[in-house]
Amino acid sequence: MAIADDLKKTLTDPTPLYFAAGTADLAVQQAKKVPGLIEQLRAEAPARIEAVRNTDPKAVQEKARGAAKEAQEAVSAKVAEVLGAIDPKKFGETAQDLALRGVGVAAEYAVRAKETYDKVAEHGEQAVRTWRGDVSDEIVEIAVAVEPAPAADAAPEPAVVSEPPAAEAAEDGEKPAARKPAARKNTAKKVGAAQGDAS
Repeated sequence: MAIADDLKKTLTDPTPLYFAAGTADLAVQQAKKVPGLIEQLRAEAPARIEAVRNTDPKAVQEKARGAAKEAQEAVSAKVAEVLGAIDPKKFGETAQDLALRGVGVAAEYAVRAKETYDKVAEHGEQAVRTWRGDVSDEIVEIAVAVEPAPAADAAPEPAVVSEPPAAEAAEDGEKPAARKPAARKNTAKKVGAAQGDAS
Protein backbone atom coordinates (compact mmCIF):
# COMPACT_ATOMS: atom_id res chain seq x y z
CA MET A 1 0.00 0.00 0.00
CA ALA A 2 2.90 2.33 0.69
CA ILE A 3 4.11 1.97 -2.89
CA ALA A 4 0.69 2.97 -4.22
CA ASP A 5 0.63 6.00 -1.92
CA ASP A 6 4.13 7.03 -3.01
CA LEU A 7 3.18 6.61 -6.65
CA LYS A 8 0.01 8.64 -6.20
CA LYS A 9 1.94 11.39 -4.42
CA THR A 10 4.58 11.43 -7.16
CA LEU A 11 2.02 11.64 -9.95
CA THR A 12 -0.03 14.39 -8.29
CA ASP A 13 2.88 16.56 -7.11
CA PRO A 14 2.99 19.74 -9.26
CA THR A 15 6.50 20.72 -8.13
CA PRO A 16 8.34 19.29 -11.18
CA LEU A 17 5.98 21.19 -13.47
CA TYR A 18 6.55 24.36 -11.48
CA PHE A 19 10.29 23.72 -11.73
CA ALA A 20 10.01 23.45 -15.51
CA ALA A 21 7.91 26.62 -15.67
CA GLY A 22 10.39 28.45 -13.43
CA THR A 23 13.30 27.31 -15.58
CA ALA A 24 11.51 28.49 -18.72
CA ASP A 25 10.68 31.84 -17.12
CA LEU A 26 14.28 32.36 -15.99
CA ALA A 27 15.50 31.43 -19.49
CA VAL A 28 13.17 34.03 -20.99
CA GLN A 29 14.43 36.65 -18.53
CA GLN A 30 18.03 35.87 -19.49
CA ALA A 31 17.18 35.86 -23.21
CA LYS A 32 15.82 39.39 -22.86
CA LYS A 33 19.34 40.49 -21.85
CA VAL A 34 20.96 39.11 -25.04
CA PRO A 35 20.29 42.12 -27.34
CA GLY A 36 22.03 44.44 -24.87
CA LEU A 37 25.04 42.13 -24.68
CA ILE A 38 25.23 41.95 -28.47
CA GLU A 39 25.23 45.75 -28.69
CA GLN A 40 27.95 45.93 -26.05
CA LEU A 41 30.08 43.41 -27.97
CA ARG A 42 29.57 45.34 -31.20
CA ALA A 43 30.77 48.50 -29.50
CA GLU A 44 33.83 46.82 -27.96
CA ALA A 45 34.76 44.59 -30.92
CA PRO A 46 36.78 47.12 -32.98
CA ALA A 47 39.00 48.01 -30.02
CA ARG A 48 39.60 44.35 -29.15
CA ILE A 49 40.36 43.40 -32.75
CA GLU A 50 42.84 46.26 -33.02
CA ALA A 51 44.52 45.19 -29.77
CA VAL A 52 44.91 41.63 -31.11
CA ARG A 53 46.35 42.92 -34.38
CA ASN A 54 48.92 45.02 -32.53
CA THR A 55 50.04 42.12 -30.31
CA ASP A 56 53.35 40.48 -31.19
CA PRO A 57 52.87 36.70 -31.59
CA LYS A 58 56.39 35.95 -30.37
CA ALA A 59 55.78 37.82 -27.12
CA VAL A 60 52.59 35.82 -26.55
CA GLN A 61 54.45 32.55 -27.20
CA GLU A 62 57.18 33.50 -24.72
CA LYS A 63 54.60 34.32 -22.04
CA ALA A 64 52.84 31.00 -22.65
CA ARG A 65 56.13 29.07 -22.44
CA GLY A 66 57.08 30.81 -19.20
CA ALA A 67 53.68 30.09 -17.65
CA ALA A 68 53.84 26.43 -18.75
CA LYS A 69 57.33 25.98 -17.25
CA GLU A 70 56.22 27.54 -13.95
CA ALA A 71 53.14 25.32 -13.81
CA GLN A 72 55.20 22.21 -14.58
CA GLU A 73 57.73 23.04 -11.87
CA ALA A 74 54.98 23.70 -9.34
CA VAL A 75 53.23 20.41 -10.13
CA SER A 76 56.50 18.46 -9.97
CA ALA A 77 57.35 19.99 -6.60
CA LYS A 78 53.87 19.26 -5.23
CA VAL A 79 53.97 15.62 -6.42
CA ALA A 80 57.40 15.12 -4.88
CA GLU A 81 56.17 16.65 -1.62
CA VAL A 82 53.08 14.43 -1.51
CA LEU A 83 54.97 11.25 -2.39
CA GLY A 84 57.64 12.03 0.22
CA ALA A 85 55.03 12.64 2.91
CA ILE A 86 53.17 9.34 2.39
CA ASP A 87 53.38 7.15 5.45
CA PRO A 88 51.95 3.65 4.91
CA LYS A 89 50.46 3.59 8.41
CA LYS A 90 48.66 6.88 7.96
CA PHE A 91 47.62 6.10 4.40
CA GLY A 92 44.58 4.07 5.51
CA GLU A 93 43.49 6.80 7.92
CA THR A 94 43.93 9.44 5.25
CA ALA A 95 41.92 7.42 2.74
CA GLN A 96 39.10 6.98 5.26
CA ASP A 97 39.21 10.66 6.12
CA LEU A 98 39.05 11.61 2.44
CA ALA A 99 36.11 9.24 1.92
CA LEU A 100 34.21 10.81 4.82
CA ARG A 101 34.96 14.29 3.52
CA GLY A 102 33.70 13.21 0.12
CA VAL A 103 30.44 11.98 1.64
CA GLY A 104 30.06 15.25 3.54
CA VAL A 105 30.68 17.33 0.44
CA ALA A 106 28.22 15.20 -1.54
CA ALA A 107 25.57 15.67 1.15
CA GLU A 108 26.18 19.41 1.18
CA TYR A 109 25.80 19.59 -2.60
CA ALA A 110 22.60 17.53 -2.38
CA VAL A 111 21.15 19.99 0.13
CA ARG A 112 22.14 22.95 -2.05
CA ALA A 113 20.63 21.27 -5.10
CA LYS A 114 17.35 20.66 -3.23
CA GLU A 115 17.26 24.29 -2.05
CA THR A 116 17.88 25.54 -5.58
CA TYR A 117 15.25 23.17 -6.95
CA ASP A 118 12.73 24.47 -4.39
CA LYS A 119 13.56 28.11 -5.22
CA VAL A 120 13.14 27.55 -8.95
CA ALA A 121 9.91 25.62 -8.35
CA GLU A 122 8.60 28.47 -6.19
CA HIS A 123 9.56 30.95 -8.93
CA GLY A 124 7.76 28.72 -11.43
CA GLU A 125 4.65 28.62 -9.27
CA GLN A 126 4.62 32.42 -9.15
CA ALA A 127 5.17 32.58 -12.91
CA VAL A 128 2.28 30.19 -13.53
CA ARG A 129 0.04 32.26 -11.28
CA THR A 130 1.04 35.39 -13.17
CA TRP A 131 0.41 33.70 -16.52
CA ARG A 132 -3.01 32.55 -15.35
CA GLY A 133 -3.88 35.87 -13.72
CA ASP A 134 -4.27 34.24 -10.31
CA VAL A 135 -2.13 36.88 -8.62
CA SER A 136 -4.69 39.57 -9.32
CA ASP A 137 -7.47 37.31 -8.01
CA GLU A 138 -5.56 36.79 -4.75
CA ILE A 139 -5.07 40.54 -4.36
CA VAL A 140 -8.80 41.10 -4.84
CA GLU A 141 -9.59 38.42 -2.25
CA ILE A 142 -7.19 39.99 0.23
CA ALA A 143 -8.62 43.46 -0.41
CA VAL A 144 -12.17 42.22 0.14
CA ALA A 145 -11.13 40.46 3.34
CA VAL A 146 -9.33 43.55 4.66
CA GLU A 147 -11.92 46.18 3.76
CA PRO A 148 -14.64 46.66 6.34
CA ALA A 149 -18.01 45.48 5.06
CA PRO A 150 -21.15 47.63 5.51
CA ALA A 151 -22.98 46.88 8.78
CA ALA A 152 -26.06 45.40 7.03
CA ASP A 153 -24.05 42.93 4.97
CA ALA A 154 -21.50 42.12 7.67
CA ALA A 155 -21.43 38.55 8.86
CA PRO A 156 -21.07 37.96 12.59
CA GLU A 157 -17.50 37.51 13.76
CA PRO A 158 -16.54 34.02 14.95
CA ALA A 159 -16.31 33.67 18.69
CA VAL A 160 -12.79 33.89 20.04
CA VAL A 161 -11.91 31.09 22.41
CA SER A 162 -9.87 32.44 25.27
CA GLU A 163 -7.08 30.24 26.46
CA PRO A 164 -5.85 30.18 30.04
CA PRO A 165 -2.69 32.22 30.52
CA ALA A 166 0.59 30.37 30.30
CA ALA A 167 1.30 31.07 33.97
CA GLU A 168 -1.79 29.13 35.11
CA ALA A 169 -0.87 26.22 32.86
CA ALA A 170 2.65 26.24 34.25
CA GLU A 171 1.27 26.04 37.81
CA ASP A 172 -0.64 22.90 36.85
CA GLY A 173 2.66 21.38 35.69
CA GLU A 174 1.53 21.24 32.09
CA LYS A 175 3.07 22.87 29.10
CA PRO A 176 0.96 25.61 27.56
CA ALA A 177 -0.78 24.38 24.44
CA ALA A 178 0.51 25.69 21.16
CA ARG A 179 -1.80 28.30 19.71
CA LYS A 180 -3.36 27.37 16.42
CA PRO A 181 -3.98 30.15 13.89
CA ALA A 182 -7.59 31.15 13.54
CA ALA A 183 -9.37 29.93 10.45
CA ARG A 184 -9.63 32.53 7.69
CA LYS A 185 -13.07 33.70 6.71
CA ASN A 186 -13.66 34.08 3.03
CA THR A 187 -16.04 37.03 3.08
CA ALA A 188 -15.81 37.44 -0.68
CA LYS A 189 -17.90 34.31 -1.24
CA LYS A 190 -20.43 35.26 1.45
CA VAL A 191 -20.81 38.81 0.15
CA GLY A 192 -21.18 37.49 -3.41
CA ALA A 193 -23.80 34.96 -2.27
CA ALA A 194 -25.71 37.63 -0.33
CA GLN A 195 -25.72 39.92 -3.36
CA GLY A 196 -26.89 37.03 -5.58
CA ASP A 197 -29.77 36.34 -3.14
CA ALA A 198 -30.76 40.00 -3.09
CA SER A 199 -31.14 40.19 -6.89
